[in-house]
Amino acid sequence: MNKAESYQYAITVFTPTYNRAHTLHRVYESLVKQTYTLFEWIIVDDGSTDETAAIIDKWKTEADFTIRYFWQENQGKHIAINQGVKEARGELFMIFDSDDACTNDAVERIVYTWESISKLERHYFAGIGTLCVDQYGKEISPRLPSKVFDATWLEVNYRYGVGGEKWGIFRTELLRKNPFPAEIKKQYIPESIIWLRIGKKLKTRFINEALRIYYIEGPSMVHEVGATKNALGGALEHAEILNSYIAYIKYRPLEFIRSAVHYGRFSMHRKVSLLAQYRGLRNTLGKFLWFIALPISLTVYLRDKASK
Repeated sequence: MNKAESYQYAITVFTPTYNRAHTLHRVYESLVKQTYTLFEWIIVDDGSTDETAAIIDKWKTEADFTIRYFWQENQGKHIAINQGVKEARGELFMIFDSDDACTNDAVERIVYTWESISKLERHYFAGIGTLCVDQYGKEISPRLPSKVFDATWLEVNYRYGVGGEKWGIFRTELLRKNPFPAEIKKQYIPESIIWLRIGKKLKTRFINEALRIYYIEGPSMVHEVGATKNALGGALEHAEILNSYIAYIKYRPLEFIRSAVHYGRFSMHRKVSLLAQYRGLRNTLGKFLWFIALPISLTVYLRDKASK
C-alpha cells in the first residue's frame, strides 16, 4: 500500500495460530463483545492440523465484522506475522495471540487513543501501548508514570524501568518496512527484535489501561520450545540489545549483564565458537560484558543440558 492509498479500517486485528482450536474462541468471543466493530480480523494459520479452519468458517457466518483466514505451511509465527502485515487493510496492526482475551472496549480505546494524536504528529509515533492483566485480573504490567505517556519502547523499558508484559499496536506501514527475516523458518524469533527497532526513535503513546488479558498457562503461540530450539532467536535478541541499545546501560546495567549471559548461553546451544561470538558483537562494552559473563553463560548452558 503506497502513500496514495487509504486504509479501509482504522485497525487490523491479527491472530497467528497453530493447533489452537481449543483456545481460539477466547479471541473470537472478545471480538464479538467489542464496543467498536469497524475492524477486520485476519487469522494466519501456521499449518494447523486441528479443527481451526472449520471453526473459523462457522464464525465467518456469524460475526458482524470482517474475518479473513489464510493458511500456510508450517514456517513459524514470525512468518505468519509477515503474511498478516502484507494482507492488512488497517492503519494500525494489533497482534492478538490465539489464547488471549481482551476487555470489551479494547479496540475502541486503542483507536480513540490513536486518533487523539494530531494527524500532523502521528508520523512521530510508532503506535499505541497498553498494559496487561492475567486471567485472574492481576496486573502483570507495572504502572506507567502518567495516565498517558509518550516515550519510545527503549525509554519505557530501560530509562523508566516499566518492564513486564505490555500490548504493542503498531502502524502497519512500519511493520511492512521492517519485516521479520523470511529466510529463517520454523525457529523462534522474538517479536521484540522488530518492536525495539521500530521503537528506537519513534515514540509510542502508552496508556495506563490494562486492555489485554494474558493467559499464563504455557506458550502463547506456535510451538512449545526449549532452550535449544529457542537458541537462534535468543542469540539474535540479546545480540541486538548489546549491539544497538548499549547506551541505555546507565539506566539498567543488570539488564545488559543478563543479555550478555543469554547471548553466550544461546550461542553455546548453537555451537557457535567463542571467536564467532566475540565477532558478533559490535562495540567494546558489549564485548566486555559478554566476556565477564562467560562463566555464568556456561553454567546456565550446562544446566539447560542437564535438564533435558
